Parts: sequence; structure tokens; C-alpha cells
Amino acid sequence: MNVHSSSQTANRYDDLIRRSGLTIYDRVDPDHHLWIPTADLESLLSSRLSGLSLAALPPRTRSKFVKEHVCRALGYPVPSSFRRTQPRFPCQLFDVYVQKSNNLQIWNEELAPARRYVIVGVDPGDVVTNVKVVTGATLLTLDTTGTRTQKYQARVIAGADTAMLVSGHDTANIRRLVAPRIHVPTDADPLDAPKIGQLMAIRDVFDRLRPLIGKQFYHLGSDQERNRGGALHALVSQRLGYDDFKDDGRFPDIRHQLIELKLQLSPTIDLGLTLPTSAEPLPRMPLVDGVTIRVCDVRYVLFCGLKEADNVTLSHLFVTTGERFFDRFQPFRGNVLNKKIQINLPVTFFD
Repeated sequence: MNVHSSSQTANRYDDLIRRSGLTIYDRVDPDHHLWIPTADLESLLSSRLSGLSLAALPPRTRSKFVKEHVCRALGYPVPSSFRRTQPRFPCQLFDVYVQKSNNLQIWNEELAPARRYVIVGVDPGDVVTNVKVVTGATLLTLDTTGTRTQKYQARVIAGADTAMLVSGHDTANIRRLVAPRIHVPTDADPLDAPKIGQLMAIRDVFDRLRPLIGKQFYHLGSDQERNRGGALHALVSQRLGYDDFKDDGRFPDIRHQLIELKLQLSPTIDLGLTLPTSAEPLPRMPLVDGVTIRVCDVRYVLFCGLKEADNVTLSHLFVTTGERFFDRFQPFRGNVLNKKIQINLPVTFFD
């Protein structure tokens, strides 16, 4: 079947589905007259989604926006909210992934050989350029390593208060090490271990960083959270009194002040392999005046930001000890370690 005739065949499904009254949660079997064959599904979604702009949409909103357009393209009513079903579109047995890079990530489930995966390709300008529909069996051939990446996650809902000190005091374990209203020595290295008399109190950290709310800075444009914090890291270091900005990728970001810095452009907080509330000793951290520093002693500084074009504006600030992290932020799946499959799509994938 040529592309033109395939498109004509595919376009009849949306009207049939619309008149059926079915929703995306009403499953149809492959032998049902409303089942859309894979080639027709790809043709229909390509014709309806290509050229769709996702500019300025954060990742979670972007995903919902695309799924709404998928519903309309196929003739299904758009639900008020999308249920956490597996797959997300039980009606036609498929999931939807929006890809601006070749790194496909599938969270907390294995690839299902018979399931369809709708891969929506997005160009650097955040415009949909291609749609490819493949089965899990096809993706399994691309999953050459079988590696599963794991990490804890939580959720932030910003709320009306633009600044919140969740923990009014440091943990009892390090309280005697902190000193309010200190001045960072001019030769202090932000990557050094903390020293007694040089570790500012958590309330002082909050007071020094609060003026950054409303600050705007250039955003490099990466879709990876870990690459977003460089400019913010420099601003925070300066507000705390450091002459130099350094980042060696280790936890916590500013070791000299036991500060882990987060920039949130979406509600999902990536926490790595250790829960903030963990009482485990901080790796590679020497005793500080005889005190063993624990993960839960770390001060988490979390900024929420709004992205517009190439800039980020800081909208909210939260400061908390790891010990009280979940007093404010909701853990995903009851503190279960989330796992993801990462597949490098070939450069010819959309050809």
C-alpha cells in the first residue's frame, strides 16, 4: 500500500471511533473492526501530529498535551485526567513517548513484546516532526545492554508560599557544629568537607538564598535535569559567600555547607540511590569534630523555576534537612526504588 492510500485508509478510523462512543479505556481486540493496524496507526498519527508545537511546555505538561492530541487524532474523547494504566491507551494497546533525543526511557515496567509504542519525534525547536509506531518486540532488539537504571523520586507541588523553611533547625546530630551568621573564609573551597565554625545554620542558608526568588538566568536548553543547575549553582555559591563556583558531580553539591541543590522545572524530584531520610553515613565524608555526618543531616535547597524561551525564572524556594524532607515532598510509590530501561534509538529510527 502506498503512503497516499494508507493515509486514506487510516483516516476512516477516527470517524468510526468517534461515533462508537468508546473511550481510550475500552479495549478492542485485534480482530475488531475498530482495531487500528500498526501501519495505519502510524500513518494517522503522523498526519495529525506533525507540525505540532510543544515550545515552552515542561516535560510533564508536554506529555499530557501530546496524549490529548493523540485522543483527538483517533476520535476518542479526551479524559479529564489520564489514568495510570498499563498501557496508557488500553483501547489500542499502546503507550506514547515524546522524544527530543535518541534516549528512550521506560519506567518501572518491562518491554511488552505485543504492545505498541508510539514514539513522537521532536526537533530542537520543540516541533513534532515524525511519529513511529513499533512493537515491544522491535524495541527489545534495540535493548542491547539490558541495563536498568534505578533511583528514588519524589514530587513537589509549589503552592502559594514562594519561600518555605521546612526545617527550622538542623538535625540534632550536627546542631553543635553549626554557627549562625558566619562569614565564609575567603580561601574556603565549596567542595571541602565542612569544618566546625564554618558551617552556617540552616535558617541562615534560607535567609541568604531567599533573595534569589524572581532571579532570571540563561538556560542552556538541556532536557536533562542534572544539566540544568550550573547557572543556579553559581548564583547559590555567590550568595553563600564563596568566591568560586565548583561542581564535581558528587553528593552533596556544596560539601562545605552540606547542601544538595535541586532545580525543578517539573514536579518530579530525582533523588538518586539514597533516600534523604537515610541515617547512613555520608560516603567519603571524614569525621567533623568527632561527628559522623549522615545523609539525613544534609540540607536540601530546592528551587522551582519557570522556563520561557532560553531563560529560567526562579519562582519558589524550599530548604529542609534530609531528615524532614518528606514532611513537604511526596515520595513516589511509597519510597520504592524506581527503575528505568534506557534504549538508544538509532539515527535512522524515523526513516
